[in-house]
Amino acid sequence: MALQPDVIFAAPVNSVPPLQRETNTIPIVFAQATDPVGLGLVKSLARPGGNITGFATFERSIAAKWIELLKQIAPSVVHAAVISDPRAPTAAGYLAAIRDGAPSLGMDVVSYSARDAAETTSAFETFAQESNIGVILPPSALAITQRDLVVSLAQRYRVPAIYPYRYFCASGGLAAYGIDIIDEYKRAASYIDRILRGEKAADLPVQYATKFDLVINLKTAKALGLTIAPSFILTADEVIE
Repeated sequence: MALQPDVIFAAPVNSVPPLQRETNTIPIVFAQATDPVGLGLVKSLARPGGNITGFATFERSIAAKWIELLKQIAPSVVHAAVISDPRAPTAAGYLAAIRDGAPSLGMDVVSYSARDAAETTSAFETFAQESNIGVILPPSALAITQRDLVVSLAQRYRVPAIYPYRYFCASGGLAAYGIDIIDEYKRAASYIDRILRGEKAADLPVQYATKFDLVINLKTAKALGLTIAPSFILTADEVIE
């Protein structure tokens, strides 16, 4: 911390622990974190207590919404392939929530570890041989950097896939449900402003996201041979045609 900044902004969550090890005095404001208490970033949501605070994405239970969305959009799918980076601190929690939500939908879940592009491609090559399968991609730093790869593989193998953020759909992904990242970053900026004006990170409560987007790409749905019910389309926050 040779530069001695007045405040540090960190996102996503895996960027925070290294900074936490470097300083316990310089204020750190994070965004895109899941379970900041469980990860040891703060003592509590209401009273962080240290030099770190910020904005969390969503509870891990939201993962159950992803498998529900997959079933709604592609009713014939009975196998959900979850592709995640096992190094991501949130991977196990998301997978557990997806598994919990599967039985009531008549689905089963298969997990694939992907630490790089080669493993991601191999996962698709493996499960794409099965019928009635769909993909769920939980959020992680790797998932974000491999956005175009995953979307292109889903298109190549004609597999319906659910993503955590709208920009996957903007790149050609089928559907997404998750936070509005731009809104979260704007809220984080408000905390940076308050800290620069003299408030302490320890006194600023961690806040969870309040704005969520359901996005559907009808062009991709058509390419996959999926017919989305008009009533369901009306529930979307954004429809890409």
